[in-house]
Amino acid sequence: MANVTQQDIEQSLRALGLQSGDIVLLHSSLASLGRVEGGADTVVDAFLSVLGPEGTLVVPTFGTLGIVPDTVKARPEAVHSAQPVASVAAIGAQAEEICRDHWKAELAHTQDTPYVRIADLGGYVCLLGVDQDRNTTLHTAEELLRLPYLTPTPEKTFQTPQGQVTKSWPLFPGPHRNFIGLDRLLRESERMRMGRIGNAVVRLIKSRDLIELARDAGARDPAFVLCDNPHCADCVAQRAALRRDRLDREAFTLVASATLAGRYPEEIADACRAAGVDAVELDALRGRPLCMHTADELARAAATLRSAGLRVYALRVWAVGSRIAPLLEQAAATEAERVVVPLTAWAGAHAAEAAQRRVRISFFNAGLAAAGASALLLGLREEGFEVGFTFRAAEFARAGEKPFLESYKHKLRRFVDGLDLEDACFDGTPQPLGQGNAEVKEMISILRAASFPGAMVLGPGNRVVGTLHQAAERFEHLLDTM
Repeated sequence: MANVTQQDIEQSLRALGLQSGDIVLLHSSLASLGRVEGGADTVVDAFLSVLGPEGTLVVPTFGTLGIVPDTVKARPEAVHSAQPVASVAAIGAQAEEICRDHWKAELAHTQDTPYVRIADLGGYVCLLGVDQDRNTTLHTAEELLRLPYLTPTPEKTFQTPQGQVTKSWPLFPGPHRNFIGLDRLLRESERMRMGRIGNAVVRLIKSRDLIELARDAGARDPAFVLCDNPHCADCVAQRAALRRDRLDREAFTLVASATLAGRYPEEIADACRAAGVDAVELDALRGRPLCMHTADELARAAATLRSAGLRVYALRVWAVGSRIAPLLEQAAATEAERVVVPLTAWAGAHAAEAAQRRVRISFFNAGLAAAGASALLLGLREEGFEVGFTFRAAEFARAGEKPFLESYKHKLRRFVDGLDLEDACFDGTPQPLGQGNAEVKEMISILRAASFPGAMVLGPGNRVVGTLHQAAERFEHLLDTM
């Protein structure tokens, strides 16, 4: 292929619609064009020629972004924005206006920054031989939406026109995002023009259109720039941050069974963080029930979980004898907020022991129909015990009852402080949440309608049909469809 000349570049830019007086934020790869006579200076000169004395060329200058930005940055007429994490350099009539006081802005890419000023002035974003992954203005949409996965930057000390400043930016884009997935949206909007210069594909879009399209997409789906690759640790963590933010707005607490999350404390912590779940119910450890562990062993496990930012919500046993003193000692050692035990003929003794030690206790139905469970709980209340009930909808379904339409309509609703999020058919076959006969969706909905303050527990029964991460996703889907 023949060398690319300045005239070739100018003709292609004008064909795309650029004209004198325009403002362009350029992201580029010189190598993508092929052989360019005069190199990066030719590219810069071509843009400045098309834009004319009333136009302005802007390039990002943070990090290592290539020879074209370096060339603009090095020119004596270039104006620089004083900002260490999102800086730009500009040449042209609006350079001072675009770059001024960038460092004073609360966030790096929104109001009072070059990125929004370019949009306000009717400017463009041009991608020359690079894809949307290099499109810094997309960070503007993320920050305007104040997406929950944005995190504070470390403090930076840098020079400004008013002297040395030390500053952090509270909501800053982090690791990998799937910006290239937005290219189809931008093409289909018919607001992005595309062409070619040499070997390079060129994309040109009004900055305001870009921000508005991305912001609208993000308002519909906060995960709009996150990939769905389960092996992409960055996007898994950012999706978890979105789920965590959503759950923080609910009255209930979403809890993960330790058995569903993993065998070891570190594994449990990693799985919970990836799923966006901040509370754990310890029901087993290293594949063994709690009765096979000492209080000290569980205390060390609980300390590991807390150091990872997790809350030990409860201890649960799936079978129990006439006394629960060892479990109550374990609860004290782990600082668990409650114990969860089967509802049996020994419930009165269990409630008395828990009351004596001032430990909150919640009973769950195991092999009981609703009428029997209600009778036992009402008897405890008549004896003066304040107890909770963890409603196992799948267990009621196995007992041949319709959990929402029948079981919950008994006097159980007076006691419910927990809902086990598991599903099964009437024949006992485990199912993904919402796909069995446990009426899980209906139970979630009725509890949310009363601002339920208790626990919704992703229980170990979900292991048969998936992982903790998949169960959390399925639960979120149920919330989305209510």
